[in-house]
Amino acid sequence: MKQDDLKKQAAEAALAYVKGGIIGIGTGSTVNHFIDALAGIKGCIEGAVSSSESSTERLRRHGIPVFDLNAVGELDLYVDGADESNHRLELIKGGGGALTREKIVAAASRTFVCIADESKLVEVLGRFPLPVEVIPMARGYVARELVQLGGTPVWREGFVTDNGNLILDVQNLEITDPKGLEQRINNIAGVVTVGIFALRPADVLILGSAQGPRTIIRS
Repeated sequence: MKQDDLKKQAAEAALAYVKGGIIGIGTGSTVNHFIDALAGIKGCIEGAVSSSESSTERLRRHGIPVFDLNAVGELDLYVDGADESNHRLELIKGGGGALTREKIVAAASRTFVCIADESKLVEVLGRFPLPVEVIPMARGYVARELVQLGGTPVWREGFVTDNGNLILDVQNLEITDPKGLEQRINNIAGVVTVGIFALRPADVLILGSAQGPRTIIRS
């Protein structure tokens, strides 16, 4: 099966977790499949809180109302993709550059369902370059600090986040302590947030595979 078919398979399987109300929606190609599938049952939900302008636009094209998180409080469900997941459902996210808003919506949700194709499941995080959102004036300083941690930061030139910030993609990391590294990078002055989701990992991981959707639940 094509990778896109596996993403669609995982996205459609996540509909089983939709129980009504207002749900959190992430960003990316797999989430786009989820939004398209969600449109078929949009009468069952009140609407969505979106983590990016691109997802907001797609939701509204389908006639799904989009709410401000400040107006709705805690969410029952958040559905998003990932660039990598380990077996503890700790993630690397932010390939699409929406990591800060994604982290906020994940934190505000009772259940985080992550959808991906099976290639995203890894033993150790870090093969996918780790995105770090930084305030523009801090780019050089943060890059030097990331080098001290053993990474090779690369400025994602020509890209600005929805929050008006920059992304450094950190290569050559082997992340054996995701929680510790998440805290350490978040404590660097000028970092908005890092794309490690370990302090708030996924609760459920749905992987599209040639044998059908595979679900892993965090113990």
